[in-house]
Amino acid sequence: MNANRVIERYKSELLEYVTPFWENNCVDTEFGGYYSLLDREGKPFSTDKYMWMQWRIVYMFAIMYKTEYSRPEWLDIAEKGFDFLTKYGKKTDGGYYFALNREGVPLQEDCGQYTIFSESFTALGSAALYKATGNEKYKNESLAAANIFKRNIERSVETKLAGQTRRRTFGHYMILINLSYVMNECLDTDEYSSDIDSSIESVREFWNEDLGLMFENINIDGSFDLESCDGRLINPGHALEAMWFIMQYAEKKKDTALMKEICMLTSKILEYGWDKEYGGVYYFKDALDRPLLEPKTCLKIWWSNNEAAIAALYAFKLTGDHKFYNWFLKIDEWNWKSFRDPEFPEWFAYTDRSGKPCHFFKGSNWKSFFHLPRYLLNSIQLLEAVNK
Repeated sequence: MNANRVIERYKSELLEYVTPFWENNCVDTEFGGYYSLLDREGKPFSTDKYMWMQWRIVYMFAIMYKTEYSRPEWLDIAEKGFDFLTKYGKKTDGGYYFALNREGVPLQEDCGQYTIFSESFTALGSAALYKATGNEKYKNESLAAANIFKRNIERSVETKLAGQTRRRTFGHYMILINLSYVMNECLDTDEYSSDIDSSIESVREFWNEDLGLMFENINIDGSFDLESCDGRLINPGHALEAMWFIMQYAEKKKDTALMKEICMLTSKILEYGWDKEYGGVYYFKDALDRPLLEPKTCLKIWWSNNEAAIAALYAFKLTGDHKFYNWFLKIDEWNWKSFRDPEFPEWFAYTDRSGKPCHFFKGSNWKSFFHLPRYLLNSIQLLEAVNK
């Protein structure tokens, strides 16, 4: 496949279809904030505003504004979103609610294990806005939210009931790596490098060398629980997302040993996570191939395959090993065949295992203007780098 053709295809998708879809449909011009629950054509099917999705939209429009494709409208969308969210979404302790109604009234304070990430995306979006504008209020909000997120990671291992197992969760450290890298880049500092280093050490603990798998949860003492569904849970997309987060940092540091280690893990995760019968990266798997509590093995999800493509392409950039470029091409083919809507802009979120779409919305409480445009933008930049 000609790299220039891939680059042009990705640019067209990002700039002519995906970004305009959100620019034209997500902004609530009456109350502020964004609609993220959008149907196939872009019409809201609910006006509830979920904090993850809101701040991710802030982040992505701020990032797009700083690209060579910059448009002033994108910064305006991000800044107005920030104003709405800081006015209505913030709790008295500086943290953020999980969801608001359309007018900004708190709708949901927490969502179990997912609650912790509201502040991480607040920090991400605010840091990107500071990078775009230099306005200190964005920097201050980013710093405060990042501190709350780090504190909440430490508290996340606490249990409320005697029968609960104290666990550490892979996603906490994965997100902290990316957040810390973005903070360093956007705030022009290296203050968060120690958080990246410690989080990489934590990520290594989730790798089970005997099974050759990256686990989602481990016991507080670092041991693996193979007796429960939660303990055996594997999320290949999460693991691959973490790999390219670490690759960014390793490349920045020129740490060749870390690059080699992470690219090796990426190869193993791709081999395990790829559905050899139907193609595509699995959503979830069980480490011992036992049943999952929910039928998640029957689904493929857009973001896992987006992140897998970035990881493969990044590993190719760092190693020059064409097996990674071939992985990218396989994932690219599956993504565009299975998730891309041939009739309307934006991509489907879920398919069945064979790649047939099973939900037709374009945005939800988990999907907004984030994973897909980030995948398209990063792929363009990586392809341009390796194509020089």
